[in-house]
This record gives sequence, structure tokens and C-alpha cells, in this order.
Amino acid sequence: MSCSTDLIHHPYQPPTDFEAPQVGVFKASTVIFPNVAAMRTREWMDKSAYTYGLHGTPTTFTLEERLATLEGGTHCILTPSGLAAIAHVDFALLNTGDEVLIPDNAYAPNKSLAEGELARFGITHQVYDPLDVSDLAARITARTRLVWLEAAGSVTMEFPDLVALVQLCKARGVLCALDNTWGAGLAFNAFDLTPGQGDAPLGVDLTIHALTKYPSGGGDVLMGSIVTRSDELARRLKLSHMRLGTGVGANDAEAVLRALPSLPLRYRAQDLAARSLASWCASQPAFSQVLHPALNGSPGHTHWQQLCITPQAPEGLAAGIFSVVMDERFSAAQVDAFCDALHLFKIGYSWGGPMSLVMPYHMASSRVRSSSHLQQGRVVRFCIGLEDVTDLQNDVLRALTAAHLQN
Repeated sequence: MSCSTDLIHHPYQPPTDFEAPQVGVFKASTVIFPNVAAMRTREWMDKSAYTYGLHGTPTTFTLEERLATLEGGTHCILTPSGLAAIAHVDFALLNTGDEVLIPDNAYAPNKSLAEGELARFGITHQVYDPLDVSDLAARITARTRLVWLEAAGSVTMEFPDLVALVQLCKARGVLCALDNTWGAGLAFNAFDLTPGQGDAPLGVDLTIHALTKYPSGGGDVLMGSIVTRSDELARRLKLSHMRLGTGVGANDAEAVLRALPSLPLRYRAQDLAARSLASWCASQPAFSQVLHPALNGSPGHTHWQQLCITPQAPEGLAAGIFSVVMDERFSAAQVDAFCDALHLFKIGYSWGGPMSLVMPYHMASSRVRSSSHLQQGRVVRFCIGLEDVTDLQNDVLRALTAAHLQN
């Protein structure tokens, strides 16, 4: 045979007993079958075999199993982003004529998806107050098929009574999906929520997780996941996943696998730094309100305590994110000048990486109703990285002075 044929069909096979700390990176579109019978009988949905790169490789199967364990589920599906995970749940589980309910403080693209693509497909939506269980109860109808939950809410960090919301969905026979990116599978177990002492645990039907954030940890990967304990939901989601063709790259999966072992350490370090800086910000007159679930007085603080403080975590756990409401006397231009004056905090979206980020928001443009629990003024979100917290505090203080917001 010619050299080119030998190079493609070389007979050497490396031994299979190689073991190392990191999982091997398997890149494949084509998967080779030993014979036609194997091609016709292999099953990828239960992870017992491989059929095509899009349906799974040793790398992606391993990541899915570890993520399912992290979040307390039994099935996991990978998607190209956190938003893709939200969209996949909607498209797999909703039909024309159905309705989905979304919290008013949800991740904004979740609402945009409902207003755009879902509406075009004849799927309606309503927005509910996440801090008012009765408001959700009043909005669930015979057409409601899915309720989205967030704990804590995007940007303004309200922590809902998650147990009561899930109990309501269960009582009404409606599926509930939690955006668990903030909790990262560490702050609480969404599949084992305990209503009260002696009560049987209950849980959400599924979670989505933007692996872009804490699981990747480097600010350089886009990926999402869907986790469930339901065999039937997993089947529906996997079949839709196959038909939509939303796979992830092996190198991105490798990056998340490498970062996962340090996830608890990074989450706790960024949590401690955020609490320290948030507590200091509460003493600054330029900030009329500090929004962090672990701080007394923050909206939903009691709910956070009930869910996240456990014997194993007596101080509770929280993501390294908080927001401040700037005093209403400051204009939008002054708030922007404050953000521009920060040196260590970079202006950018996302979070969970090593670099601290800041972003100003005008909440009136993204909320259906006004929130009585929020002070008037522009909102600024801080996402804490791995810098020294004293350096971050000095950066905020210097920016306040430079933007003339100290008096």
C-alpha cells in the first residue's frame, strides 16, 4: 500500500490502560463501528456506546456525568451556552398554545426568547413577581406548561421562597425549571429542597447551568448544561438535542473538566470576597442599597438563610456577585463615569472568572413592573474575581472620588 494509505489505516493501536489526572480529549465527528451489527444496535442515549461525535464521546460523557453529580441529578445534556440550555428546554417541552411563566428578575435573554421566537411559534408567556408566591399562583392557568425559577434573581439578587414556588408548581402539576447558575450546584441542592422539619424533600424538575461562569472559571468558554432526575424528561430532551444538533467542542469540554475540581475552592473564595466588599459598600453614602442575599436586609435574605445555611455550611454559601443601587441624586452619566474610573474592575458581561467585572444597568427597561423593595437609582453590578479584596475596595473608593460621588 502507498504511504498515504498506510498513514490513514496504520494498524498500531495504543494500549488502553493509560490513566492520568485529566480525562482524554476525544475529537470526533465520525465514530468507527467494528461491524454493521454494532452500527445498528449501538445506543448513545444511555451512554453505553458511541455512534456519532455530536451524540457523545468519552470526554463529553464524562463531563455530563460529573455535572449531574454536582447538581444532584441523574441525567445531563451539554449545550453551546447557558442561553442555549434555556432555549433547548423551551423548544423540547413546549408546544403551540402552551404558556410559560418567567420571573420578572430573570436573566434578560430568557424574556427576549419568549418575546421573540416563542411568540412566533404560538407559545405565550407571562411575567410574575418572584417574591410573591400568590402572584405566581394567580397566573398559572390550564395552558401553563412550564415555570422558570431563578435563585438569586439576575442583577438585583432577590432570593425567592424557592421551596414555596416549587411546592406550588408540584401542586398544580406544572413543570418547573431553575436557572442554577448562581448556586452552581454548591449553594443548595435544587433536587432535594426540604420544606420543613420532618417533611419529605421535593425538588425542581430540571436545572440549567451556564457553565460559562463558575464551572469553566476562566472567562474563556461558552457552554451550558441541562440536568434532571426524570428519565422521561431526559428522553425528551435528548431526542430534541439530537434533532437540533447543538453539540459542544471537545476542547471546551476539556477546559470545564480541568476547572471542575477547583470549583468549590473558587466559589468559596469569591463568596467571601464579595461579602466583605458588599459589607463595606453598605457603609458608603453613594450607595443607597446593597443587594446581596447573604446580607441582612437584602430582598429575600430570610429565604436564602432557610435554604443555604446548613449544618455543613453554617455560614451559608452565595455566589461572588452583588449589586448596589446608586443614590438617586446621581445621573446616568455620573454612574457611567464611576464605572469608567474603575481600574481593576473591567466593564464586561458574565462572571465566575479570575477577573472582577462591573456593569451599570437601567432596570426600568428590563422589568415589567416597579419593585417596591428596590431603592430608586441606577443599579451597578459587581462580579468578584480572585483579586485581593483590599485592592478591590481601594479601586471602588478611588473611582468614587474620581467621579465626584463621595459627598
